[in-house]
Amino acid sequence: MSLEKVFFGFFVVLAAALNFGFFVGDVGDPAMHNSIELYSALVVSVLATVIKLGDRTQIGAIHLATSLVADFQLIASALIYAINTAGGQVLDMHLTAMIVSFSGGALFANLVSVILLVIETATFRRQ
Repeated sequence: MSLEKVFFGFFVVLAAALNFGFFVGDVGDPAMHNSIELYSALVVSVLATVIKLGDRTQIGAIHLATSLVADFQLIASALIYAINTAGGQVLDMHLTAMIVSFSGGALFANLVSVILLVIETATFRRQ
């Protein structure tokens, strides 16, 4: 068992799980979307991206691409959240929907990455 593959799989799945936890709920209700979960999803997603940088295979390039997409979507979501809540302001339905929509795009990229991970693992042959 490769410890590197374990860490890689852990961070890919954790990023997807945290993002899913933030995404689920009424799209217009700010109370249903925890900011700590959004920022945690962003940090874990960036860590997963850093881990993917060393892989020089074709599937590794696709993993990196999906991770970068998720990072950009989560960064946009987190920036909108931070800018609009600075100074104690409260999010309205429209801003919450925008934040959750960006998170949804990141969730899609995370799911593609998890599917690729499962396919890669299923096709792996021992030497």
